Amino acid sequence: MNKDLFGDRRVLVTGGTGSLGQVLVKRILSGERGIPKKVYVFSRDETKQQQMRLEYEDVQVATDEVIYGEKGRRLEFIIGDVRSRWSLARALKRADIVFFASALKQVPTCEYFPYEAVLTNTMGAQNLVQALHETDHEVETVVGVSTDKACKPVNVMGMTKALQERILLSAALTLPETRLICARYGNVMASRGSVIPLFLQRIKEKKALTITSPEMTRFLLSIDQAVDVLFSAIQNCASGEIFVPRLPSARVADIAEVLKGDLDLPIVTTGVRPGEKIHEILVSEEEASRTVKADDHYVIQPILPELRRPREDMTTLGHEYSSADSLVDLPALRKILIDAGFVK
Repeated sequence: MNKDLFGDRRVLVTGGTGSLGQVLVKRILSGERGIPKKVYVFSRDETKQQQMRLEYEDVQVATDEVIYGEKGRRLEFIIGDVRSRWSLARALKRADIVFFASALKQVPTCEYFPYEAVLTNTMGAQNLVQALHETDHEVETVVGVSTDKACKPVNVMGMTKALQERILLSAALTLPETRLICARYGNVMASRGSVIPLFLQRIKEKKALTITSPEMTRFLLSIDQAVDVLFSAIQNCASGEIFVPRLPSARVADIAEVLKGDLDLPIVTTGVRPGEKIHEILVSEEEASRTVKADDHYVIQPILPELRRPREDMTTLGHEYSSADSLVDLPALRKILIDAGFVK
């Protein structure tokens, strides 16, 4: 394991004020994978940036020194939007490694506002690629944060993220000095909009727990494990490849049962929401023939043959990889939720 991924590097995190982005930034700043020269948080949300800034400075009230005196500090904040190529280009001039974590990710919201999802998830990626072409500074590595919904997409969020993957990875043909890779994984258990925080809130309010389908399954991934996936992608992927972790999974109905414990709360089925999948799929049948197995993960080789590198020492997956494949029983699920801090 490479312990020095970020040593003396300048790291840019777009969407750095999101659930994943905040934990990713903390982990990079911790020095566990080398002490970075600089970490830049890039987002359009000045309120969340200010909250992160105050937490980093360990102060309760903002001051001019906190707001404007950060040039000498390891963490800096950039107001910008991936919808603007200009603001991305300006930020890229400072970066050696880029985590592209900006996204509209709520599935129903993207169904009702599809073009907004296109502008952020798809055009944002194209703006990044164009900015990489235009800058005179060579970025070493770009990691696109993808999702299971990009695999065999049935909703707008997945369609826009699938295009994001293709845009970022195909750019490896014309940006040979930059390694462009993606990491694809399922829902993070504690992220905003995921089902576990919803269940916990309903339990706190002594209300019925709602599931959309008794057959629905989801991969089980904590937010720190999601960050580990991004770090592993940097260690294991060549340009144009997609990193996929191997994960346990469970029925959403079973998650509800374990979380409510002995409480007499009903579990109510409400019906599948717009664009929602019954099972998460991380590798499709079509991708399986170019997906190779490693110790604890898979690597999907590029769809463009010009970008593929030989991996003769590794066998191909050969079949679809779905959250329905590796369901854990209730005791194992309970342990996972205890370890993640959701159950005492």
